[in-house]
Amino acid sequence: MAKESMKAREVKRAKLVERFAEKRARLKAEGDYIALSLLPKNSSKIRLHNRCKLTGRPKGYMRQFGISRIQFREMASSGLIPGVKKASW
Repeated sequence: MAKESMKAREVKRAKLVERFAEKRARLKAEGDYIALSLLPKNSSKIRLHNRCKLTGRPKGYMRQFGISRIQFREMASSGLIPGVKKASW
């Protein structure tokens, strides 16, 4: 389970990215890289980190499902994900 402070930091970054997205796009289109460099570093969407929606785990993230590999395996074993058969894992 991820620390609450790490989850809160990711939420804060996501809000910052959302707030500056339009301004960043406009500055990039104009080619004004000096003004772009003056924006907060965490306002770039590259700084966002994918985390499991259930546990907040940052590693082993499966983008298609939005959860970590461990949660995927547990949910598939218990039959919560339709169409997934347990093979030899």
